[in-house]
Amino acid sequence: MKSFKAPASPPPGVALIIGAGDATGGAIARRFAREGYTTCVTRRSLDKLQPLLAQIRADGGTVHGFASDARREDEVTALVEQIESSIAPIEVLVFNIGANAPASILEETARKYFKIWEMACLGGFLNGREVARRMVQRGRGTIIFTGATASLRGSANFAAFAGAKMALRALAQSMARELGPRGLHVAHVVIDGAIDTAFIRDNFPERYALKEQQGIVNPEHIAETYWMLHQQPRDAWTHEMDLRPWCEKF
Repeated sequence: MKSFKAPASPPPGVALIIGAGDATGGAIARRFAREGYTTCVTRRSLDKLQPLLAQIRADGGTVHGFASDARREDEVTALVEQIESSIAPIEVLVFNIGANAPASILEETARKYFKIWEMACLGGFLNGREVARRMVQRGRGTIIFTGATASLRGSANFAAFAGAKMALRALAQSMARELGPRGLHVAHVVIDGAIDTAFIRDNFPERYALKEQQGIVNPEHIAETYWMLHQQPRDAWTHEMDLRPWCEKF
């Protein structure tokens, strides 16, 4: 009598990280690469991706870097088509572009206000739409949008950022309600606190000093949460969650 042998699981596909910077986006890319996913990472400058690409490859992962402007429809469409046709199906999309540039409403310019909305919201729509079009054909996939404190409330001097992040949150909600029944897990993660980045270190040294007390968010811990969201079974999906240090007010 022959023993039954279960069919091998298909190899992981692509985890596409839009906005794979030196902190959160890079940590997410490394986390998925460790699980065997081919990671495709983007920034507007390919040169700035080189350290991340080298690190993932040194750790034994497979990674491809792309210079792509998330605000340009033609570039987004070409990027998704290239990955799907020449690398592997996109199983995970993480949209991780921030565009945090504070300014008084009395001094804000229309040009910068629009640019922040383009980066933090329009880019999410373009990338989410293009990837979702492929995912629905397969009946599966995970799309995660990175939110911020500004996704929930508008603070003084953050009118542009809050407007864009709140719009991104609404986009995520609409996508989840439409695409969830078609097999796609759409999640929105509110990062409510300072993240361990060079920006915080250089511009907010008093806040960065809390790092020794675990008072700012570790990008590796954010990445672990994103991996958990992707792993959730369909009967217990999380749409929105928030992450904050123990000392952050809310």
